Amino acid sequence: MNIKELTKAEEQIMQILWQLKEAIVKDVVEQMPDPKPAYNTVSTVIRVLESKGFIDHKAYGNSHVYFPLISDDQYKKFTFDKMMKNYFSNSYQSLVSFIVDEKKLGIKELDELTSLIDQLKNKKP
Repeated sequence: MNIKELTKAEEQIMQILWQLKEAIVKDVVEQMPDPKPAYNTVSTVIRVLESKGFIDHKAYGNSHVYFPLISDDQYKKFTFDKMMKNYFSNSYQSLVSFIVDEKKLGIKELDELTSLIDQLKNKKP
């Protein structure tokens, strides 16, 4: 599967479609924060998402009900992998160091992180 990066507007609409599971354009517009974009703007972005293979539709008369083809987990993995490659040279050590330094993690948070790592190690076959 060849996932492409989404624009901010595309990602915002995908977040809504992932939440709703399926929707007509009007449903998507209603879920958007104020000031709401024009119906035609949302419709255009939805058609772009469909051309990129992120969504598809079912036609009911003149209405189109759109639904995601790519899950939010698939897109999260794609964006995470891209971030790891581009910003951390695929080094999890660099990522964890960045998080610890940037978020000024204390002993409690580091202990929780260590505990999570131990849990994950125990799950590995």
